[in-house]
Amino acid sequence: MKLFYRHFGSGKPVVILHGLFGLSDNWVTFGRKLGEQYSVYIPDLRNHGLSPHSPHFNFSVLENDLLDMIEEWELDEIFLIGHSLGGKTAISFSLHHPEKVKKLVVVDISLRKSISFGHHQALLDAMLSVDFRSVHSRSEVDGQLMLKVPNAKLRQFLLKNVYWRDHQSLDWRLNLRAINDQLPAIFEGVNDTGVFDRPVMFIRGGMSDYIQNTDLAEIKMKFPGAVVATIANASHWVHADAPGEFYTLVYDFLNR
Repeated sequence: MKLFYRHFGSGKPVVILHGLFGLSDNWVTFGRKLGEQYSVYIPDLRNHGLSPHSPHFNFSVLENDLLDMIEEWELDEIFLIGHSLGGKTAISFSLHHPEKVKKLVVVDISLRKSISFGHHQALLDAMLSVDFRSVHSRSEVDGQLMLKVPNAKLRQFLLKNVYWRDHQSLDWRLNLRAINDQLPAIFEGVNDTGVFDRPVMFIRGGMSDYIQNTDLAEIKMKFPGAVVATIANASHWVHADAPGEFYTLVYDFLNR
């Protein structure tokens, strides 16, 4: 699958993978800044943003999409950064293709299976419930979402996926049906037997529970050289909550 992507700068290659319900646009500010010294590629994952839709949505196809991109761009060894869903994709990819990845940065996700994804299901249900026949602006979409998603910051994150399908109709860019159908698959754990012994940094939000202390032993088994950094006042969206501290951590790690 040929994915849409954004590219900034020149130098050693960095690939950034966004999370579930995200898109490359969320990483533009970070990508541009990192692009002052690196060649930064930020794709929209399949079923997200401007990339094609597909009924297939699991880590196997996400990994294959990344491999196809690396081969298309003729990249040898990449610095790979992934957040949440993109982070677990990056974890799996690095274990399966260690020769392709020079350094790995995983943002607020662990290897374990998530046995509860009710929050994400509720967000999907809220998005699927929007009646686009009765709305004529993003604010009206926001009004419908507000009934089920009271958090304004979270609604703004979701609303970045709304676009004008034509001159009169709004819609979701996300392939919500495929994501909804395959939601359990993307909350599976990474059970690969491989080991990635190159440099790895896990960055977690201090106000997030996506990487718990009980996850650290498994992380060290698969990534013996891993270091774990915590940004105390950040939630799951570490890069958005603490952009300066996050950038410094990543930049220093890539240049170490």
